[in-house]
Amino acid sequence: MKILFIDKVHPKLQEHLESSGHYCQLAYDRNQKEVTEIIADFDGIVIRSRFKIDKDFLAHCTNLKFIARAGSGMENIDSKQAQLQNINLFNAPEGNRQAVAEHCLAMLLNLFNHISRTDKQVRNGIWSREQNRGIELNGKTVAIIGYGNNGSAFAKVLSGFGCEVVTYDKYIKNIKSEYAQQLEMTEIYQKADVVSLHVPLTGETNYLVNKAFIDSFKKPFYLINSARGKCANTKDIVKAMDSKKILGVCLDVHEYEKVSFESIEQIPSDLKKLLESEKAIFSPHVAGWTQESNQKMADVLFQKITDSFPS
Repeated sequence: MKILFIDKVHPKLQEHLESSGHYCQLAYDRNQKEVTEIIADFDGIVIRSRFKIDKDFLAHCTNLKFIARAGSGMENIDSKQAQLQNINLFNAPEGNRQAVAEHCLAMLLNLFNHISRTDKQVRNGIWSREQNRGIELNGKTVAIIGYGNNGSAFAKVLSGFGCEVVTYDKYIKNIKSEYAQQLEMTEIYQKADVVSLHVPLTGETNYLVNKAFIDSFKKPFYLINSARGKCANTKDIVKAMDSKKILGVCLDVHEYEKVSFESIEQIPSDLKKLLESEKAIFSPHVAGWTQESNQKMADVLFQKITDSFPS
């Protein structure tokens, strides 16, 4: 097969595919218009998030057999249209789930123990101990919303911290896990001290975290979002932090990110206020972005491609 690499991924994927007899061409420096003009010649696409694979683009994909995304979410691909054209869709959540889980834990422990703040203070000669007394994860109830690859991996890394891990997943009826107890959202609203999102961005999850969602919780809670920025409404988060209903946030993803996730498009007043808060920990959409996950995702995609299209 002829395979076009639109985004940079670990070189092992190209090496594996070429050693299996496939032809790979790199198009890292070509824009969407240029890619559209040549895509009819290719059987496969490898992409991350550089641009949307929408209906107009897919109309030019007359020979395409698969689209492989080096990542978890597939919201930048018109999956319904791809299905109509019999195009296989592959992603690689198995490859970055451990990275996401460890990153979420790191952000939460940072927030609980004021690591970012104390690091800055000590570097500036400030030695403030009582102000920086932390809280322990032990004894807290952590609610994981979405129990797929990333959610289940996060539950596993939490298992040694003495916290109660509960989960809700609308699409998994019977979760059998030694690391988390499956509950209905009505029960999670009553129990949660920490809420972590691990859901794809869909019509149902767009602004999942909004005023109504936040107000449903009995206790003030901490929020982690490593899913997609638009799963949480920034304005409602800021208001909830002002009222102390949300005690702190860990945000690896951001509502105002570009589609490509390369930067934040704009900094409106609500995001600016959040950026100025010491009760917020940020990272630039890198939860699944480790040295190891880069290669793991390449390995996962190669396996899925070759399983579906054996040489």
